[in-house]
Amino acid sequence: MENKFSIESWFRKRVLGYRLGVNSESGQAQVELAVLLPVAIALLVGLIEIGRYANTCIVVSHAARAGVQYAAQNRVTASSDALVIQAAQADAPNVANLTVTPSHYCSCANGTSSTCQPTDCSGSRIIEYVKVDTQTKMNSMFSYPGFPNSFTVKGEKIMRVSQ
Repeated sequence: MENKFSIESWFRKRVLGYRLGVNSESGQAQVELAVLLPVAIALLVGLIEIGRYANTCIVVSHAARAGVQYAAQNRVTASSDALVIQAAQADAPNVANLTVTPSHYCSCANGTSSTCQPTDCSGSRIIEYVKVDTQTKMNSMFSYPGFPNSFTVKGEKIMRVSQ
């Protein structure tokens, strides 16, 4: 079998073949982009949503911590609910509709329960605790099938009041 190189056959295979698109792979990259671009965009939007949710959780938790730290300074600040709410909301200025609920409770040093009255703990001292609950509702940027459009984010911190 003889291998003859013919300019005519080379021209038909190479030049005319590419011009007609017979041997061309130029559209493959465009097809791959058309298939993978929506998947990549969906992953990116999902990561942004998860990041927003994580950030909101951290901010709401830190607001509860700021409120309880203010309240735990002494018994006077522990009883001032308005200032505790103000301290928690000041720590999360960019969170809309942040709900702050301060409360306090007592126990005796010997482990018995107390109603925070000075006469409750005979032979023992009263230990006062402050609890701050924070809550907000976070809305999603987009509506996803099978997922709710809003999430409730909560924070809770408890601290012993300094005496």
